[in-house]
Amino acid sequence: MKNNVIITFSQATINYQQRAALEDISLDVYQGEFIGIIGPNGSGKTTLLKSILGLVRPSKGSVQIFDCACHKLRCHHKAKIGYIPQKGQIDPNFPVTVSETVMMGRYSSLGLFHRPSKPDKGLVETALTEVGMTGYEDATLGHLSGGQQQRVLIARALVQQPEVLLMDEPTTGIDPPTQHSIIRLISNLHKNLNLTILLVTHDINMISPFVDRIALLKVRLFAIGTPSEVLNEKILSEIYGKQVVVTTKENGLYVIVGDYHYV
Repeated sequence: MKNNVIITFSQATINYQQRAALEDISLDVYQGEFIGIIGPNGSGKTTLLKSILGLVRPSKGSVQIFDCACHKLRCHHKAKIGYIPQKGQIDPNFPVTVSETVMMGRYSSLGLFHRPSKPDKGLVETALTEVGMTGYEDATLGHLSGGQQQRVLIARALVQQPEVLLMDEPTTGIDPPTQHSIIRLISNLHKNLNLTILLVTHDINMISPFVDRIALLKVRLFAIGTPSEVLNEKILSEIYGKQVVVTTKENGLYVIVGDYHYV
């Protein structure tokens, strides 16, 4: 690729609760890439994202983000990374509005005891427009549908004006049509805002038409490449430990793992 490398894992081993959550990972992420990260539960997918955020550090090897080691990320570098964690249950009675939720993404730039300025409020409006949530500013977050809540959480990350967006299973807990609309939204944001995106998911078939590369994790990095390069029965059987069928559909490859269709 011609773009600059902005994240580098160099033979990185990262431990969690006395065991290796990731082992001997070497991976370059290029500016402007959209990478899907797949693998079974417990394969280290979330740990990979946390290491980029500087929340965990390698016991061996190194993780470099921009020009910093992961555990030495300076504040202005952290502000370049937007993070959307796995969506938990949102209390419908918690009195926080959509605009207040999105404004939380500005707090790292505002600092303590500083009130949002007119430009900050403008960034909130822009972020809500980008995710298709204009007109919901005063709605209570807990009263929205799951898909609408996810759009608001994406806007909260976008309001930081990040260069890198990390997303941990952003389609979990919402219905399939809404899942597809969220993935299309993420793809459009990737293109329109020139974001570098790393997206953790179990939905192989949903992301494969949109991503530049897919990383297959199971503690180790089994493969990294375009969907056509890595989505094959041999590699996926090693990852999931069960029978895998890879066939074709009109929009590309289609993966069936065991008796479960990854759609």
